[in-house]
Amino acid sequence: MKTLMSTVAPARLARALALCVSIAMPGRLTAQSSGADTVVHVSIDSSSFRTRMYDFDDAERATFRSRADSLDWGRNRALAERAKEFRVVVSLFDRQLWVIRGDDTLRTAPVAVASGLTLDYAGRSWMFRTPRGRHSVLRKVPDPVWTPPDWLYAEVASENDLKLARLQLNKPVRLSDGRTLTVRSGLVGLVESDSGSFMPLPTDEHIVFDDTLYIPPFTTLNRRVHGELGRFALDLGDGYMIHGTPDESSVGKKATHGCLRLHDEDIEWMYEHVREGTPVYVY
Repeated sequence: MKTLMSTVAPARLARALALCVSIAMPGRLTAQSSGADTVVHVSIDSSSFRTRMYDFDDAERATFRSRADSLDWGRNRALAERAKEFRVVVSLFDRQLWVIRGDDTLRTAPVAVASGLTLDYAGRSWMFRTPRGRHSVLRKVPDPVWTPPDWLYAEVASENDLKLARLQLNKPVRLSDGRTLTVRSGLVGLVESDSGSFMPLPTDEHIVFDDTLYIPPFTTLNRRVHGELGRFALDLGDGYMIHGTPDESSVGKKATHGCLRLHDEDIEWMYEHVREGTPVYVY
């Protein structure tokens, strides 16, 4: 595995390892001893997130339906039922997706929906919800590349007791060991204090130095993740998509940060048969 170095106290590291970093594009934390220091690898993948699922049984769903959001649920379900055009319909409670033409159901598929959790960290708050209402397929994307939102880095920092800082294009950061963290040619890397040479950091690992996780700029390759959205995606706008996943065990559960995940065969079928502009009703 590629190496990203950071020194942390052993007790703190043990606590971080026990947490097992996990999010939609999570970091996996491993460690090895290197003399007096500890080398920490924070890799970008889904392995640990796949163990964290949020599932409700029928009784819990019935209780949830009776709460304050039942009005919104009923209004959007009625909107979906009145529709007659070629459409996609998603039930968040049933975690099912249907592709319908008129009164005919062309495809039925289980779908992973948002966890419903809230993350509060560093003075900001994120609510992981799949928005109800009428959406549209704005574009269809083969081999989609994910640009992680800020919540990804906030969740990793929160779960591993790290500070959080944003790395800016024109503001290098001087590290405690004398090296400089900076951006060159779209890559985050280190400038050695003695030689001045630039060493790019791995793009598939989080950037952790001095107990701080740095958020890379949007324009860098360090903010691009391949494979996490599966082979195809239908973009609904505002950061929400219907897409595939390398973690097919999550499909049918409350496991996402807002997007809708499908099995490979279902998202491939939709990519082939659902046109751009198709309405998507979520209730």
